[in-house]
Amino acid sequence: MQDIIRQFGFSPERFRIRKFGSGLINHTWKVYNDEEAYILQRINDKVFKYPHRISANIRKIDHYLKANYPSYLFVSPLQLADGSSLVQTADKGYFRVFPFVAQSVTINTVENETEAFEAACQFGRFTRLLADFPITELALTLSDFHNLELRAQQFRQAREHADSERLLKAASWIDQALRYEDISDAYTEIVRNKLLPQRVIHHDTKISNVLFDPHQKGLCVIDLDTVMPGYFISDVGDMMRTYLSPANEEEKDFSRISVRGDYFRAIVSGYLSEMGEVLTLAEKERFVYGGKFMIYMQAIRFLTDYLNGDSYYGAAYPDHNLVRAGNQFTLLERYLEQEETFEQLVDTLYAANIQHE
Repeated sequence: MQDIIRQFGFSPERFRIRKFGSGLINHTWKVYNDEEAYILQRINDKVFKYPHRISANIRKIDHYLKANYPSYLFVSPLQLADGSSLVQTADKGYFRVFPFVAQSVTINTVENETEAFEAACQFGRFTRLLADFPITELALTLSDFHNLELRAQQFRQAREHADSERLLKAASWIDQALRYEDISDAYTEIVRNKLLPQRVIHHDTKISNVLFDPHQKGLCVIDLDTVMPGYFISDVGDMMRTYLSPANEEEKDFSRISVRGDYFRAIVSGYLSEMGEVLTLAEKERFVYGGKFMIYMQAIRFLTDYLNGDSYYGAAYPDHNLVRAGNQFTLLERYLEQEETFEQLVDTLYAANIQHE
C-alpha cells in the first residue's frame, strides 16, 4: 500500500496503514499518524465495473452540496492534481482516499430505536437536500440493481432450468415466491406508469453506512458507490429489511426472526422528519410497500442463486442460499402480519408531520 499512498501525495515514512472496517465489497485501510488520518479504499471493479462513473457522480453531488448546503457534512474523496480522485494500478485496480471524520463511529447492528431513527434521518436528509439536483446528470453505477421486474424474470428462468434435486428441496419457498408475485407486479406498475418520482437515492441503507458521533447522533451517510437515480422505496425498504428484525439474513433459526414495531415507527418518524415535506402522496401510500419490495426482492435473489447452483452469492455450507431465502420469506411473512397496523401508523405520522410543517 505504500506505493499507492505515495501517488496520493503521502509520504509512507510518515503514515501507518492498517485494515479498517468490515465491508465485504470494497477493501478499506486507515492511513494515519498522530496528527491526521485518512481512509484508503480499493473499489471492487468486479462488482462496480465503471469506477469513473462513481467518481463523477460523487464529484457532481459534492459540488452541488457545497454550493447549496455548505454546512452539510459530505465526505468526498481527495482530489489529485489532475482533478480526478482515482489512482489506477495495473494489478490492484482503482483506489481513492477520503478524509477520516474525527470522533465518528460506525455500527454494524441496530441496537435500539434511537439508532434506527437517526439513520433514517440521515438517509432522508441526503435525498431531501438533493431534491432539486438535476438527476439526469447522474450515471447508473449498477444497472438494474433494484429492478424487481428483472429479478422476478431471473427467478422464473432459474426455476425452469434448475436440477430436480434443488427444485424439490426449494419447493416450499418457490411456492412462497409465487404466492407473493403481486409484490413484483406492483413494482412493474410503478415503473411503467411512472407512479413515483425518481430521486437521488443511496440504495444501500444498512446501518454501517451512517456515521454517528459518540452520543448516537447521526452525522452523515457514507459509502456512496450505489448513489444514483432510483425510487425512495429502495432506501426505506432496505432499512426495514435490515433494521426491523433482531436476526439478520444469515440466521438459520427462523423462530428468532421477528418484526419490531417500535423500530418501524422509528424509521418512519426519522425519514418523514426530513422527507415529509417533499414526499408525494403516491410515495406516502407506498411507504409500507417499500418493506415488502426489498424483502421480497432479496428473498427471490437468494432463491434464484440457489436454483442456479450458488453461482452469484456463493455458499459457505450446503443449502446456504436456500436458508437465506427461507430467512427472508419468513421475515416477509412477519412483516405482512403487521401490514395493516403499519399502514395506519404511516398515515398518522405523515399527517402529524404535515401539520407540524
